[in-house]
Amino acid sequence: MGDLSLGHFVVLGGILFALGLFCVLTRRNAIGILMGIELVLNSANINYVAFARYNQTGYDGQVFAIFVIMLAAAEAAIGLAIVLGIYQSFETIDVEATDRLRR
Repeated sequence: MGDLSLGHFVVLGGILFALGLFCVLTRRNAIGILMGIELVLNSANINYVAFARYNQTGYDGQVFAIFVIMLAAAEAAIGLAIVLGIYQSFETIDVEATDRLRR
């Protein structure tokens, strides 16, 4: 297998970011939107760790990645709690149905 350069990881992170953004913008299901957000956060983690590895900056990228993982865990817990609350009220997790919350 050939050597992997920083560019390979940046391209991988960009692809994951694009897929996550596509999920967030096109899904009507709240669980799908949360999964898209997780993809975006994971693309940031890949870039943090890759830049730290190839720029020899120590453990800065890993530390930022740990903080992003903690943020993702909190986002998942709160997001799923909101989704469960919406499901109990409207018996659907379609985000279009939540416009009734404004009335």
